[in-house]
Amino acid sequence: MSIANTCVLVAAVMPVVTMGLAKASTVGRKRRDGGYDNNNPREWATQLQGWPARAAAAQNNGFEALPLFVFAVLAAQAAGLDQGRTDMLAMAFIGIRVVYTALYLANVAALRSLVWAAGLGVTIAMFAPTLKLPF
Repeated sequence: MSIANTCVLVAAVMPVVTMGLAKASTVGRKRRDGGYDNNNPREWATQLQGWPARAAAAQNNGFEALPLFVFAVLAAQAAGLDQGRTDMLAMAFIGIRVVYTALYLANVAALRSLVWAAGLGVTIAMFAPTLKLPF
């Protein structure tokens, strides 16, 4: 498996880990006192506040960013682009997503948005050479 393919796996697991942090924040509390409710996990998540609520939002964003990243890796590989370049960009994406998640949890919104844009840029750069643009 290539490094880029491993990064796809990491990117797929990162949102689950992020939400795991929110769930872990309620360990020891009973369900009625705000502890994790496995019977109604989505309802439970809507009641979170502070950094656990931001962890839930970061999880959602991680899943939203995942399809484009997976497509970028697969398109670059299918087009026969340089695997080393694809691997480097995929690792950059993972690093950016780690920083993005940390900024989300820390509630640093403006910088988080810039880091998000960098992640999008890296993803587009990964498969951009495969595009046949008329200009």
